[in-house]
Amino acid sequence: MAHIKLPEFEEMTPSIQEKARPILEKTGQLGEIFKLIALDEKIYFATDMMVQKYLLDQTTLSYDVKEAIALLISKENGCKMCVDVHKSIAKMLGLTEEKIERILQGVDAMDATQGEKALLNFCIKASKKDNYKILKEEIEALKEFGYNDTQILEAVAITGYFNYINTLSNVFALGE
Repeated sequence: MAHIKLPEFEEMTPSIQEKARPILEKTGQLGEIFKLIALDEKIYFATDMMVQKYLLDQTTLSYDVKEAIALLISKENGCKMCVDVHKSIAKMLGLTEEKIERILQGVDAMDATQGEKALLNFCIKASKKDNYKILKEEIEALKEFGYNDTQILEAVAITGYFNYINTLSNVFALGE
């Protein structure tokens, strides 16, 4: 049970209800993270924009890589709810149960290219409190694997998003 009262659909603002209605019609429920951010319109719409632009829109990184980042960072941050949600999303995107489990075992267990593994390990390092210690040479090493500045920025932005959303979920005990 969440540490604070989460609003039900009827308690949300009309503009958030408009976004919630299709989810309710499709799934019959709103997730706890949706309800939590619905407490504040500014937080809701800022978060929704990040989800749309980082995760749902086609970007410079594949959906497989984006979901691997989601799963790895959520696991690293101990966010069981986000891991469970992104396991389901990964399945919807066509990742097999075996591939998902390999991701959750860690980068070394994954069947991925050396470049993808380097990027994912970089994201894990970027998610840590001491990410200020990342060196230019580490970014240059990713470029040697063929990643460009935009792709590296996108990977770090997604990492930051999951640090943010995992923090919200963990602090307020969502999914427990």
